Amino acid sequence: MHKILIVAEHHDGKLDPATARCVSCAQKIDGEITLAVLGDAPAAVAAQAAALAGVTRVRTVAHPVHAHALAAAYAPQIAALAAGHTHVLAPSTTFGKDLLPRVAALLGVAQVSDLMQVEDARRFVRPIYAGNALVTVEVPQEQTVVATVRTASWPEAAATAQPAPIAPQAPDVAPPAHTRFVALESGKSDRPDLQNAGRVVAGGRALGSAENFQLLYRLADRLGAAVGASRAAVDAGYVPSDLQVGQTGKIIAPALYIAVGISGAIQHLTGIKDAGTIVAINKDAEAPIFEVADYGLVGDLFKLVPELTQALD
Repeated sequence: MHKILIVAEHHDGKLDPATARCVSCAQKIDGEITLAVLGDAPAAVAAQAAALAGVTRVRTVAHPVHAHALAAAYAPQIAALAAGHTHVLAPSTTFGKDLLPRVAALLGVAQVSDLMQVEDARRFVRPIYAGNALVTVEVPQEQTVVATVRTASWPEAAATAQPAPIAPQAPDVAPPAHTRFVALESGKSDRPDLQNAGRVVAGGRALGSAENFQLLYRLADRLGAAVGASRAAVDAGYVPSDLQVGQTGKIIAPALYIAVGISGAIQHLTGIKDAGTIVAINKDAEAPIFEVADYGLVGDLFKLVPELTQALD
């Protein structure tokens, strides 16, 4: 029987949807699924984790140092909790990418990144070369599988009416003293989080300025959508880097993705390959984005976007 440990990601007392996507991946591996919730007061998050279908049990680790998700503090605790488990998973987010390499190092194994498919308990498919190729990797039987999960490739696990049991855990590991939390600076927005949004409106360099991005903000607000951008728009200074979608930005899988003034470079397409419906607006009928778009509008975005916004009104 495989025993799978998933490290829960959470923010402000809420379980991140990326964790529910990790549970879907774990269900394909087939085994007992344990969710580890670390925090200074993890009870509320643990209750949300226990309500995910497929979860066998939830283990909480309460400690003041876990008030903030510091990978250096989490890693020794997770390595201790991993004893007796065959797999350790976390989402392939900033959180997981920071944490799991440390866990893998403590366990003395190599990490597998961005699981897209599960062929069996030790054979997995992951993307390479900016998503242009897929490779199958196999982990030796004697090693613990430590892997991040490409959340865009998996649906969120459903809720269950019979929550899993929750129990506190106290690993006999002292948190390291060499790392401490100083401060967190983050932008505030009333729009959905780009990483988990069901609808996304994204703009490219063709917008021409930060002021012109207001066209997209108005359209996004009508749709209840998050706003994203191509790397070219970010490099031009039109929007902050946390809105970048693509190989070097965020990998997303919204149900609806509207690309405005984005040509469709392969690095950008890597970030949206799992999107449900793609709509492209571009004046260049030969733009690569139209090769992957389900619907396309060829024309001046400064005319089409306001018309679309008005129609939604």
